[in-house]
Amino acid sequence: MSLFQIKHGSWNELQSAAKFIRTEVFIQEQKIAAEDEWDQDDKCAVHFILYDQTRAIATARLLPNHWIGRVAVLKADRGRGLGKALMQAIIKYAQEQQLDQLCLSSQVHATSFYQELGFAYFGEIYEDCGIPHINMHLTLSSTMP
Repeated sequence: MSLFQIKHGSWNELQSAAKFIRTEVFIQEQKIAAEDEWDQDDKCAVHFILYDQTRAIATARLLPNHWIGRVAVLKADRGRGLGKALMQAIIKYAQEQQLDQLCLSSQVHATSFYQELGFAYFGEIYEDCGIPHINMHLTLSSTMP
């Protein structure tokens, strides 16, 4: 049985693990340009890393404006509920911080994943780095802790 642990912290604390996962998923797998992946938002975000024992396998970040981004699970580890566990940890953290809502920009193919967590669409589909996205939000006052 694997021992999963989710840590959250600053970019300085977690950048090595986050960079590894995001490079694998976004730059290598999805062919997003490195200059589009790395931005100044990393420095002000709370980063989340899901570990399988000591191996970092999933990541996401929460920006001060309550937007979740850069959600990624290594390809070999998908389909095991790890993305859901990571998102639930972010939602719990946001509730503990007394945030009223969370927003994110979902790749269109992943919207059902976020809908299962209670997120709903707002706005229209748009392209980001050549990939169709749509914005989604979750009102935290209506979610269970």
